[in-house]
Amino acid sequence: MVMTNEEVLERMNRRAPPTARFLNTELLAVDQDAGTVRMAFDIGDHLCNPSGTVQGGIVAAMLDDAAAYAAIVFSKKKIFVPTLEMKVSFFRPARHGRLFANGRCIKFGRKISFMEADLEDGEGTMLARLTTTAAPIDLDNPNLVETQ
Repeated sequence: MVMTNEEVLERMNRRAPPTARFLNTELLAVDQDAGTVRMAFDIGDHLCNPSGTVQGGIVAAMLDDAAAYAAIVFSKKKIFVPTLEMKVSFFRPARHGRLFANGRCIKFGRKISFMEADLEDGEGTMLARLTTTAAPIDLDNPNLVETQ
């Protein structure tokens, strides 16, 4: 049974993993056929470095989640997508508050998948971009997507 985009969106928000809760993540939109997601993160001062900007590892975590979610929704099945490698390019400092990520599954294969994600502020200014390679693994009992 393939779920609608709305059903996937609701299910993934309801079954958010601990990292999504830590980052105050809200999945805003999914397009299973395009392999895209849009997410929001409400980032507090506790995730900033002494200069007042979001720590780079936190930026990478947000982008990694957006890219992984894109592959998951594109697969339309129960999978886990462990990262094999990633690169993050930082263009502007991210500040605390509401940030947005757009994730895209570029190529989905049986053994290797390629994804991208962009982080932007509330005005739509791109702050960072991630490119990543992952190894999709079918799961019998995932935490994010289920078909029943």
